[in-house]
Amino acid sequence: MSDTTFVYVTYIATTPEKLWEALTSTEFTEQYFFGSKIESDWQEGSSVTYSRNGKVTDYGTVLKAEPHRLLSFTWTYVGDNTVREQPTRVTFELKPMGTTVKLTLKHDKLLPSDIVEKDDTFEGYNNGWPAVMSNLKTLLETGATLPVVTV
Repeated sequence: MSDTTFVYVTYIATTPEKLWEALTSTEFTEQYFFGSKIESDWQEGSSVTYSRNGKVTDYGTVLKAEPHRLLSFTWTYVGDNTVREQPTRVTFELKPMGTTVKLTLKHDKLLPSDIVEKDDTFEGYNNGWPAVMSNLKTLLETGATLPVVTV
């Protein structure tokens, strides 16, 4: 059992409703999440899938879904062959602060090998999530995503 956790906090000039929509709808995730489509009915116990080019890349089960406030689900990366006692867990907490929303992403139940101490890659949750969250923030604040970055 591991207690490795990755936390990322950002402040986005948007509403909790718009941010919730961006986190839970394919219309948005395809734009900011490396082209990933997200599918779920967002009911506790329901499945969540991310897919690219028609293939599921990540999947999980909804643990909590409190619209515009909290979203949590298990997370399994299809390409991960690491032996795990349990899937990892992703939680998004949305906190309105005037015309801004504080978004806290917490990815826990990680193994030390899930963290990649290199700065020239999107490998590792500590490198991938900041790229995704920066792209999400930029999309919601400007209407466009960041230019493609090659590492």
